[in-house]
Amino acid sequence: MSAVIQFKNIAFTYTQDMPLFSAFSLTIEQAHITILRGENGSGKTTLTRLAMGMLKPLKGSIFLLGNDIASMQLGEIGQKVGYAFQSPEKQLFAATVYEEMTFPRLLLGHPEQEVFDRADQLLKQFDLQAYKEMYPRLLSFGEKRRLAIAAMLMNNPSYLILDEPTASLDDERVEVLSAVIEQQKKEKRGMLIVSHNEAFIRRHGDRIITLERGYVIDDSYR
Repeated sequence: MSAVIQFKNIAFTYTQDMPLFSAFSLTIEQAHITILRGENGSGKTTLTRLAMGMLKPLKGSIFLLGNDIASMQLGEIGQKVGYAFQSPEKQLFAATVYEEMTFPRLLLGHPEQEVFDRADQLLKQFDLQAYKEMYPRLLSFGEKRRLAIAAMLMNNPSYLILDEPTASLDDERVEVLSAVIEQQKKEKRGMLIVSHNEAFIRRHGDRIITLERGYVIDDSYR
């Protein structure tokens, strides 16, 4: 089974007297929906940001789809892996919801009609079509989260990393998100998901990894 992310003997710390990871190794497979769970401070989000090149390990190596990320630009990583932040405001910049969906692809020169059709499809899928002309910052927190994930999918990434995607979503919106995840799985797109939502974890996790203070204390497949 092909690996999408490999952590090889990495070390990382936010403060010199409190290391988070030390000689940490882990391989994440492309085909699975892998869930990272654990208490706050266990290293879940830090691990995803290391995988995206947003943070740099003090020691060791990280490989993404077989490439050492130390030799990759952030933009190159972002074209291969879609990342949804725990706080969606960090990735919403456009003047309208529709521009948020379409502008990056249009800027890269993709055919207009193809971009518009894809945006309309995703906005409908995420129940956001009524907000096309709204300023994204005026959306509710749950709507911002859905928009951030929908905009990420515009790039058709090979793999997805979602940090607490169900946070602040009601049961109906979690169902919308679950349907999207199931569709992505049918399309053979793997995911790494950070979550505390036990029902969501049980529903979607092919592999469930539990972290505690920078160590894997449980790693099980279903």
